[in-house]
Amino acid sequence: MKGWLITNAFLHTHKFTEIHLWLTEAAKKVGVELIVKTNAEVLVKLDSDFNTVKEVNSDDNPDFVLFWDKDVRLAQYLEMKGFRVFNSSKGIAVCDDKSLTHLYLQGAGIVMPKTIVAPMTFTNIGYNNLDFLSQIEKELSFPIVIKECFGSFGQQVYLVANKQELRTKTAEIGAKPMLFQEFIPSSKGKDLRLQVVGNQVVAAMYRYSEDGDFRANITNGGKMKPYEPNQKQIDLAIKCCKVLGLDFAGVDILFGKNMEPLVCEVNSNAHFKNIYDCTGINVADSILAYIIKRICIGCK
Repeated sequence: MKGWLITNAFLHTHKFTEIHLWLTEAAKKVGVELIVKTNAEVLVKLDSDFNTVKEVNSDDNPDFVLFWDKDVRLAQYLEMKGFRVFNSSKGIAVCDDKSLTHLYLQGAGIVMPKTIVAPMTFTNIGYNNLDFLSQIEKELSFPIVIKECFGSFGQQVYLVANKQELRTKTAEIGAKPMLFQEFIPSSKGKDLRLQVVGNQVVAAMYRYSEDGDFRANITNGGKMKPYEPNQKQIDLAIKCCKVLGLDFAGVDILFGKNMEPLVCEVNSNAHFKNIYDCTGINVADSILAYIIKRICIGCK
């Protein structure tokens, strides 16, 4: 069996290349040839003769594509050509945009912090009127969490304490899509990461901050320890993946006032180095085993 691992040609950091290596090594263990291809090598080529036959590279056609990038146009193109793509272009796109994630989860009745999506504006205009923030203040009490819709590792997430900070940060973010969210005091500086593959939670960790940061992300200095999720947390994480059409993902869960689980975010291509360091579980092995199972089922 042969697959492609699609990566981004312009993103060269150890954090990402290490994950790519883990995935290719996991493939070798199960006898799968996983060939790394960048989104600059496999281009989206559209013309009047376009059809769904697998012709991207006829001499090197894979049995599946493991898509470890956010180039959703390429992912959709490969699907249109008839390739089985893990995760799907739709799943990646919905997770990449936090506002879409919350819209889809809301539609499925999944409990989340109260969230308001900022109105869209244009890059060359920005917000020349911030009157809409008065509605945010009425609906959400301070402090308020502001998240840029496109961002990773908790680095585009902010906490504002008052009206002036709200206006300043909104203006600073400018035309970039963002959302405003209820702050959950009972989960300040702590959350859960549940790693889902298929319909199973294969690993979980408790993340916490010891320096007063309201975020628990490891990238921002948070700590971690292994965690045994309860059935409500497991069911919630799996349901999120089903709703979003994900084969695998990292689901971040907050602790509500009465310790009830609230969904914070869902990451379609969640990095799993930290959870390995924390639990000793290599999620790459689970992902490759799942893909083989799905491909084999499809061949029957």
